[in-house]
Amino acid sequence: MGHDGCMPEHIEINRRMWDERAPAHAASPEYRLTRFAADSKFLSDVVRFDLPRLGDISGLRGVHLQCHIGTDTVSLSRLGARMSGLDFSPAAIAVARDLAASAGAEIDFHVADVYDAATVLGPGTYDLVFTGIGALGWLPDVERWAQVVSDLLRPGGRLFLREGHPMLLALADPRPDGLIVVEYPYFTPAEPTVWDEPGTYVTTDVQFTHTVSHEWSHALGEVVTALLDTGMAITGLVEHDSVPWNARPGEMAPTDGEWRMRDRPERFPCTYTLQAVKPPDEGGLGLTER
Repeated sequence: MGHDGCMPEHIEINRRMWDERAPAHAASPEYRLTRFAADSKFLSDVVRFDLPRLGDISGLRGVHLQCHIGTDTVSLSRLGARMSGLDFSPAAIAVARDLAASAGAEIDFHVADVYDAATVLGPGTYDLVFTGIGALGWLPDVERWAQVVSDLLRPGGRLFLREGHPMLLALADPRPDGLIVVEYPYFTPAEPTVWDEPGTYVTTDVQFTHTVSHEWSHALGEVVTALLDTGMAITGLVEHDSVPWNARPGEMAPTDGEWRMRDRPERFPCTYTLQAVKPPDEGGLGLTER
């Protein structure tokens, strides 16, 4: 909430956009909701990509922050975690609940702003906090987000984050001459970047009326430092040359659920996977000791 008790403008603007897009995303071929219902072993591309880093999460109490329509949340549940999901869009959570029911997954979903997650879900109650692709850019304050993550975790609990790399997001749209040009902020700007785009990132014929969004970039060092400032320890950081959507049309080719630059993909990172652990209590039992 704002200092005057009113909802910040960017939250209302962005929520209207996501509320309108959630049903279109649910109906799109990219999210494959019918496949989740038909195949009990099916996982989202995002979760499957990180399986080697995710490891065994069976029995862990997990929460997926900014979960959108719940495909990654259901996937984590299928890997054995006892999952909760949280998103600020009522329309997205309605789809997520329907998806979980059709997929036979027992997940409790909550409609709330991510900054309120520890209050809504309870502090110190989770072994795993998961945040997937395309989440942090909707938040103006990554330090506040990091504190929420720390507050949610039990001592010894882990954050698992896969996100679009700020270097990719700083690039201008593809140019006819093929040059890669840095156009947008890499570091967190004082004011959001305001977009007005008629479409969305999935295949749909829907004509949207809420087309404006407010977004923020967060440098990789800013995210790492924000987590370190809470007392958490960084346990893994991998930068990838691929991304799970066609981020640069005409320049990328699909490869096993991800997209990669055709020409010299080693030039810049597209996404990253970051892991961090909340320190165990002094003299207490951490997650690995229980």
